[in-house]
Order: sequence, then C-alpha cells, then structure tokens
Amino acid sequence: MSSASPALPESQPILLTVAAVARRLGVAPSTLRTWDRRYGLGPSEHAAGEHRKYSQADISRLVYMHKLVISGVPPVDAARMAAAHDEVAPESTPAPIPYVDGQLVNSLLRAAHRMDRGSIEREIRSQINTVGVAFAWTNVLVPLLLAIGETWEREGTGIASEHMVSDVIKNILSEQTIVSNPRNQVPVLIACVGDESHSLAIKALAATLAADNIQVQFLGANTPIEAIVEVVTRCAPPAVFLWAQVPKHTCVETLAALPAVRPAPRVILGGPGWASAEYDGAYRAKDLESACREISQALGL
Repeated sequence: MSSASPALPESQPILLTVAAVARRLGVAPSTLRTWDRRYGLGPSEHAAGEHRKYSQADISRLVYMHKLVISGVPPVDAARMAAAHDEVAPESTPAPIPYVDGQLVNSLLRAAHRMDRGSIEREIRSQINTVGVAFAWTNVLVPLLLAIGETWEREGTGIASEHMVSDVIKNILSEQTIVSNPRNQVPVLIACVGDESHSLAIKALAATLAADNIQVQFLGANTPIEAIVEVVTRCAPPAVFLWAQVPKHTCVETLAALPAVRPAPRVILGGPGWASAEYDGAYRAKDLESACREISQALGL
C-alpha cells in the first residue's frame, strides 16, 4: 500500500462576477457593462451555462481604466490605453474593496447637474471635517468625478458640472494644505511633470500630508524641468513626488536632470502615466495611501 500523500489539486484562478468587480472598483455594474459594450473591456472567462467572469488580467485592465478616467482622461482614450495594459496584480493580493457612499455620491451628482455650487461646497467640507481628506477623496470625491465623467461620455452633457465640481474640490483641498506646526523642516516637493495639467490628485496628496503636519512645496500643474531642478538644488527636499496621469506626459528626462544633493531625496512617481516608463532609483506609488507612506518613510516618520 502506497504511503505517498495524495496530490493536491491545482489552485484555480480567481474569477469574479461583474457585481464583485464593481464593488472592488467602487463603480456601478452598469458602468462595467458599458465599458464592455463600448470598448471591449469585458470578462474573458466563460464556462458553459454560466455568466462570463473577470480574470485577474481583466481586472488589472479595469483598475487601470478606472485610474485613468478619475484622473481626467477621456474614457475612449483611457480604454485604448487600458486594452494594452498587461500588468497583472498577484492573485493573492487583490485590490481592496472600497467603501463608497453611493447615496451621498448620487446626491452630489444631482447637485452638480443643477450647478448647485453651495450645496456641493457644504457637503464636501462636512465630509472632510468628519472623515478626513484621504477617506473623502477615495470614497466620495473620486467616485463623484467618475460619475460625472460617465454622464459626459454617455449623454454628451455635464462638462460645465465637471469644471465646477473640480474647481470646488481644488479650492477646498487648497484650504487644507496649511500646516501650522510642521514635522518636517524642509518641505516635500510635489509637482506635475511636463505638460501634465491635471493636479487634483496631488492637491489631495498635499492636503492628506498636511493633516499629518507634513508641509509641502506645491508647484502644481505643467511644472517645467527647470523649476523642479531649481527647488531641489536650492532646498534639497527630503522627498520629490512627480505626478503624470497619461504616458505622453511622463518625463524621464526630469529624473535624469535632478541634481545630486545631500542628503539625496526620495523620488516618488505617482499616476498611471508612469506605468510603462523606464526609471531607476525612483519609487512608484500606486495610490494615495502608498504615496503618503513613501513620503513619511523619507522623512523618517
């Protein structure tokens, strides 16, 4: 009689339904069906008698599409970039399922369609005061911006709402960046690289850091290489965070142009635009949480 242990069954790949993927991304299932119908970013796995399910590769492309859209990339362009995206997250570490206050997001969306700036300002301020910048950004503001973008893509309306809401968010986040008693003597440098004009995400980063009493030097959108080099040379910031949301705005030359200073700053790259860029000696932050963590580590906090 053989004493050999029975062979263990091979692990099956993780396959998710449209509802499960929608929860993971914090979007409506109808959004995923629209992306499938219009752009071909649907589930690729199919078994006889069952609904199609999303593989890890499918989910990776959708996560990338989602990041691009909420950063301001038109859905049709984001879909083209996502279709070519082949970075697959390990199955053992799936993306966390976000908490999204759907009722609040829908209420804000209706106010945006009415161009009710006052209501939007009051609600966003209340949310930030209640749950903090990071939570409000991830679970309310990002889903709101995504919903407005979907309306524009679906109906061809809402561009005025998007500009108004973006302006409200920018102004409120700017108010949150004031630090009275900073923990770092030299500010962290935060900037968009090259021709990158969308800076809401780094406004959220600056405000989140300020909540932890970390001060920043915010150069904002369309920052030329010369400005970044000048700040690094004159101030030697402990960390340099560079944002790019689409590949055409990534500027690897910026990394090569950074002067050698002591102590050397931790260079952190943020935004989906850096996904396929070649770079050495820089850290890539995948989201707001990881960006804050990298910066805190650079400061020794």
